[in-house]
Amino acid sequence: MTVRRSSNTASSRRTAAVRRDPASVPRPSSADAGNARDAEPGIIAGTAHPLEVTPETADALKLWVVLSRAQSAVAAHVAADVQQHGLTLTEFAILEALYHRGAMLLGEVQRRILVSSGGITFLVDRLVAKGLVERQQCASDRRARYAALTADGEALLARIFPGHAAAIERAVGTLSAEEQRVAIGLLRRLGRGAAAIAREDGSGEG
Repeated sequence: MTVRRSSNTASSRRTAAVRRDPASVPRPSSADAGNARDAEPGIIAGTAHPLEVTPETADALKLWVVLSRAQSAVAAHVAADVQQHGLTLTEFAILEALYHRGAMLLGEVQRRILVSSGGITFLVDRLVAKGLVERQQCASDRRARYAALTADGEALLARIFPGHAAAIERAVGTLSAEEQRVAIGLLRRLGRGAAAIAREDGSGEG
């Protein structure tokens, strides 16, 4: 996809060949990343059909590409680390949450790792089968169930978490400590803003 900044911002809003919500842009492939690497600001290569947009939209599209590529690169390090212990990223996320926070209601775990209610049930079942997690009855509500680490789960996390943390530190080590703090603040604000927009869009449905 080629994105060109419009030289006339006012007219470009009316004459853009295609208008596209940045959230609808697909995650970049490795080919897109290679094509876009040396592109000038406001130009995102990848298709035969140029897309003329405002400078603001061009920046948003470029940010999405760069953000997606960075997340994918860091996630590859994290996935490789947990896979050597026979776990998926989502399974590890559940174990890590229970390790640091103790027993949690399944709904709390679901919200923390952002999976569906059916998905959390399936994942916890799988960890129960591996002997790493157990379900516990809630004393105040018979319908509610807690998930908690077993002794084997506790021992596994105590053994592998230091190496996991080191792998993440290495993956993001291109940025200085100060740059990482700045990135945390910017990305947190970006995430909260996008979430607020999604809630507003949802409240307007119907």
